[in-house]
Amino acid sequence: MKESLPGKQSSRSQAWPESEVRKATEAVRERMKGSTAVQDLGFFVERVEHARAIFQMPVTKRHLQIHDVVHGGIIATLADTVAAIAAFTTVPRGTEIATIEMKINFLEAVHGGTVRAEARVLRTGRNFVVVECDVHTEEGALAAKALLTFGAVSDRVAANLKKPTNA
Repeated sequence: MKESLPGKQSSRSQAWPESEVRKATEAVRERMKGSTAVQDLGFFVERVEHARAIFQMPVTKRHLQIHDVVHGGIIATLADTVAAIAAFTTVPRGTEIATIEMKINFLEAVHGGTVRAEARVLRTGRNFVVVECDVHTEEGALAAKALLTFGAVSDRVAANLKKPTNA
């Protein structure tokens, strides 16, 4: 995700005004339209603000595994996606991020309804962002808890990493 979010400031900035939250939420909704995975899985951007993001996913038959509960990989993908957006709101302009570690505990089976994933940035450093994400069932039960670490590099460094080598 190369584009900056509206209202995005330094990693140390505080809460955004509501007008910036609305702009950021709409910007992420537009950006997510370009992600086939997000579209296919039916993720919906509820809210994006500094160091926090909330997505929803209405459960459909395509999300269920053979025991008629949402597949853990779908829940993990939701957690990773919403956590990445929360992380991205805290890094300086021109920074790219990528998941480098994810741990998830599945605590409650999800049978249907709409799940809600809320990610909160715990720490933004120079090279890493650590985020936690809670995934709740429609009834409010905690279905999964994830802890993610994202690597963060400037666009300049990322461009150098993408250059082909003459090996």
